[in-house]
Amino acid sequence: MTSPAADKPLILSVDDDPGVSRAVVRDLRRRYGADYRILRAESGPSALAALREVKLRGQQVAVLIADFRMPGMDGIEFLEQAMDLHPFARRVLLTAYADTTAAINAINVVDLDHYLLKPWDPPEEKLYPVLDGLLEAWRGDEQRPVHGTKVIGTRWSPACSQVREFLARNQLPYRWYPADEPEGATLLAAAGKDISCCPVVITADGEPLVQPTDGELAERVGLNTTPAGEFYDLIVVGGGPAGLGAAVYGASEGLRTVLVERTATGGQAGQSSRIENYLGFPDGVSGGQLADRARRQAGKFGAELVTTREVVGLEVNGSARTVRFADGGRLCAHTVIIATGVDYRRHPARGVDEFTGRGVYYGSAMTEAAECAGHEVYIVGGANSAGQAAVFLSRNAGRVHLVVRADSLDKSMSHYLVQQIAGIPNIEVHTCTEVIAADGDDHLRGIVLRDNETGREEKAETERLFLFIGAAPQTDWLEGTIARDPAGFVLAGPDLTPEGGRPAGWELSRAPHHLETSVPGVFVAGDVHAESAKRVASAVGEGAMAVMFVHRYLA
Repeated sequence: MTSPAADKPLILSVDDDPGVSRAVVRDLRRRYGADYRILRAESGPSALAALREVKLRGQQVAVLIADFRMPGMDGIEFLEQAMDLHPFARRVLLTAYADTTAAINAINVVDLDHYLLKPWDPPEEKLYPVLDGLLEAWRGDEQRPVHGTKVIGTRWSPACSQVREFLARNQLPYRWYPADEPEGATLLAAAGKDISCCPVVITADGEPLVQPTDGELAERVGLNTTPAGEFYDLIVVGGGPAGLGAAVYGASEGLRTVLVERTATGGQAGQSSRIENYLGFPDGVSGGQLADRARRQAGKFGAELVTTREVVGLEVNGSARTVRFADGGRLCAHTVIIATGVDYRRHPARGVDEFTGRGVYYGSAMTEAAECAGHEVYIVGGANSAGQAAVFLSRNAGRVHLVVRADSLDKSMSHYLVQQIAGIPNIEVHTCTEVIAADGDDHLRGIVLRDNETGREEKAETERLFLFIGAAPQTDWLEGTIARDPAGFVLAGPDLTPEGGRPAGWELSRAPHHLETSVPGVFVAGDVHAESAKRVASAVGEGAMAVMFVHRYLA
């Protein structure tokens, strides 16, 4: 965490004479130390190294004061290179009387703001009035320090898109810098990297991360990636609405609860720009806001939230239920709630895989919205997530095309959304239509649409295609342990044995509870549950209900 002093604008003095250097800093601190951070260096290279670190941290530099005669790198050379890092800093050259001609020439070379003759005693007459004027002018400029995380990358890179999506879904603020623009190039140079290293993430502490994995990124930006204990009352696998609901109710009722999430809490609902039919939010709430509140609520009651840990297996070890992680770790508990939700199905059209992350996106409407301003945007899907994305993108996009295979939106989308879409003039709905191909070069340039009623095919130019299609449960990790239906959704309660009785291999005398799977003590909630309602409210409700059955099991 940065200190209060580190948040102050910087005044940097560079002089190879230690005596002069100390004198300059002494005078600067006496006058400006309360409002500015005073830093000194005794060579140009060491000063540039300090300025690179300051640049990566997103801190401001107000004034640079450099002695003209320094060995190796003189003051003019230093100021010229410092300009590339901090172009808005005011620049002052310290000179002896004999060097005034060089100082005057430097005005044109480094856009020098002032030169001071040594010695400047008394500073009240010769130093402070000059700096007072420079600082006043500097404060009058539009200076905006950028603290926090910075992402430098290329616009059509899948890896860069993934980093931005990870940060956005985890509610971690960041600023995006295209590597081919001046500020992005300057940050790369300050980090000692080039465009081939992208994405490069600069943390709030100024640490550059080159092409980080989700796990590496999570650790550096403060997310919890490691459980504090080895055994819990309840492990919740999945951080969507059902998992968050289970974590809140489990922890609030005294269960030692840990929630394990592969990527980011919120699930598909967390990517929704606006949910308007969730109880208690008459003005609507974004999925990200809802997930953030639920996450903080779970933490308030003592639930642990662990991110970027992928669960790949489930084991029964006597009375313990064990989940195995992809990295070889494992975690045990008395009970488990499976709340892994669903992922969007992969689109089978030719070219879609090739351009995923380079103009084709699964979800991601909020992350990419700024890039859609004024452009033609296509969205594939007929459920609420697609409708919410269409409404959201219509605010800035030139035109939004909603592509659905059905003959009407009414079959799969909430009535309020259908009405909203009908009333927005720059949203065009293409029914009985599907995308059959995607084309481009370094990124998406166009798609091919087919009218399924007439068979007619049509090419459409676009650089943005958002896919919100179907629901694919990621439950292969339950193979051989938990009963699922043919589509992979988890069976529970009465659905295990429609004719009544107990499922095969069930060892208890009672029948499974309503949300209990084919393994006693393992429950399911939310969209991954077979025949679920696929709505946020029902997922949260099942999460809470599953905790009730956990209590019954433990009793």
